[in-house]
Amino acid sequence: MRLGKGFQFELYLQGEPLIPGLPDDVALNCLLRLPVECHTACKAVCKRWHFLLGNKERFFTSRKELGFKDPWLFVLAFQKCTGEIEWQVLDLTNFSWHSIPTMPCKDNICPHGISCVSFPSEGALFVCGGMMASDVDSPLDLVFKYEIQKNNWTVMKKMNTARSFFASGVINGMIYVAGGNSADLFELDSAEVMDPAIGNWHPVASMGTNMASYDSAVFNGKLLVTEGWLWPFFVSPRGRVYDPITNTWENMALGLREGWTGSSVVVYGHLFVVSEHERMKLKVYYPDNDSWETTQGPPLPEQICKPFAVNAYDNIIYVIGRYLHVAMGYISKRNETGSSENKWRFSVEWQVIDGPKLSDLTPSTSQVLFA
Repeated sequence: MRLGKGFQFELYLQGEPLIPGLPDDVALNCLLRLPVECHTACKAVCKRWHFLLGNKERFFTSRKELGFKDPWLFVLAFQKCTGEIEWQVLDLTNFSWHSIPTMPCKDNICPHGISCVSFPSEGALFVCGGMMASDVDSPLDLVFKYEIQKNNWTVMKKMNTARSFFASGVINGMIYVAGGNSADLFELDSAEVMDPAIGNWHPVASMGTNMASYDSAVFNGKLLVTEGWLWPFFVSPRGRVYDPITNTWENMALGLREGWTGSSVVVYGHLFVVSEHERMKLKVYYPDNDSWETTQGPPLPEQICKPFAVNAYDNIIYVIGRYLHVAMGYISKRNETGSSENKWRFSVEWQVIDGPKLSDLTPSTSQVLFA
């Protein structure tokens, strides 16, 4: 067991054992598994427990030093009546909720139009852009970084262009943003990239068309951007695909953009969409024939009401609905006899996790981090 010197000195001050009858290293391993929602009560047990559990930074830093790598679902949510935003976190091991500090915003930010990306293994997420709650015609160029081990926010260097309702994604450790709305809801064609290790934003190739983003995904090393279907549905939605290797954009395949009718995730190297239509069934895209197929299994559980926030980890899709109820979709795959080697069939089974007690929150976006 390796601990930071300061922490080790404080934690191992002479006194009563952490848990009577257990060696301190075993007891520490047990305490670091306690749900965060229990910390307020548990830290009153003794001074040593208070030192460990009275500070989220110390708790998560200790977990990192001991090699814990459990998933946590971070949800940016808002009160529907007031528009006030907050971050709620679901412990995906104990299925308990807790909150984190608010973002360091000088002005109230509208819960819509924000883009969020993450580096799960590093326990870090980035919040980019959006718009002011008092003036939706004024997009923002702000960028905030949250680190779970530090349990705090850092203000990063601003994007070159203020934007809302734009595409974002992480490719090879670089953060890309593209399109979106500028002032007076004028659609942008610009795109830019940031290396998180340096923090500076640099322009990349123009999209070639002005477009706000309905949804986006990183698929096969490329950034996919769709504007989604627009009423009255007379014209097929536009879609663009960015290749960071060649720094070029191209049109999205017709079947891909026409069938993209919901929020996307990538699981098993395949693009899935939780459809907002079609009885809210899950469907998967097959690039070989530019087509979508509905996965086997039930539709999204009735407890999960729109609007959604969607994310994924490993073979599990997380769909967060009103009141922050979470549907966990377990994806399984099989290769049918007689099908080509890469022609996988998929099915889904759902499990519902209740949102925080007495919650009247609506999700905006979500990310999975490890700690």
